[in-house]
Amino acid sequence: MTGGAGFIGSRLANRLLERGLQVSVLDNLSVGRKENIPAGARFVEGDILNSGDCRTALEGCDLLFHLAARVAIRSSFDFIVEDTMCNVVGTACILREAVKGGSVRKVISASSMGVYSDSAAPIAISENHPTVPASPYGVSKLALEQLTHCVAASAGLESVVLRLFNTYGPGQRLSPYVGVITIFINKLRAGERPTIFGDGCQARDFVHVDDVVSGFLGAMDAPVNGETINIGTGTPHTVNQVFEVVAGVFESGLSPIYAPGVPGELRYSIASIEKAERLLGFRPAFKFEKSIPAVIAQVLAKATTS
Repeated sequence: MTGGAGFIGSRLANRLLERGLQVSVLDNLSVGRKENIPAGARFVEGDILNSGDCRTALEGCDLLFHLAARVAIRSSFDFIVEDTMCNVVGTACILREAVKGGSVRKVISASSMGVYSDSAAPIAISENHPTVPASPYGVSKLALEQLTHCVAASAGLESVVLRLFNTYGPGQRLSPYVGVITIFINKLRAGERPTIFGDGCQARDFVHVDDVVSGFLGAMDAPVNGETINIGTGTPHTVNQVFEVVAGVFESGLSPIYAPGVPGELRYSIASIEKAERLLGFRPAFKFEKSIPAVIAQVLAKATTS
């Protein structure tokens, strides 16, 4: 597994270990944290751009979960070279070594809703929606998808790509570029007004990290090959609604600060999950409004003990 020290990867690694499987994690710790890696996983501190590190991590593996990436739409214009190196060249490197090693039979790669063009309305979009990315990050993820399917098919490997929508949950890294829910929580906890870029009416599909992990496990278990599949909830929430829910838990009277919108961010991004339901048996277990209090409690508890 690449990116196994990160937000999603570490939780996936833990679920795999709970099944009694052996797990090898490759991560350079640029974003992920070593303490996230569950006990029992074999850890290779290295980079997907390094062929030797890839070979070491893949030894004896029959399944590759590829989650390592630079994940940030807002910063991808400034870091276009770095994003392309990691998300495109890094993907090519890990796929090449997976093929050369000879033990991998299936590759499951993490893509993003950022590959899609904007939607005209806050409605669920299927995997057939136009893929015309509005950001370099989306371009890099679309290349990842094509590399995954192309290289796997040429080598006789199975492949699945999961297009993840806005993932949230406990353990998400605080960043000025990703994780609006985490940003809201940390700002309100500090008694500060968070910033909303644009009018806040942009709608997103917020999916809990444990539901995302279930999507990866479904892709592993199902007899699915050569497919690209949305992982979300199908339910839209505007950024203003998200702020109201989080502020309501804090019982905060603070109002957000509104700033100009950010180039490359979609206005509407909601997943149709019909394909995931049909092929993977995917059923989101977490409702946004009901799960947020527990997420906030875990964030605050971690802040208190750290």
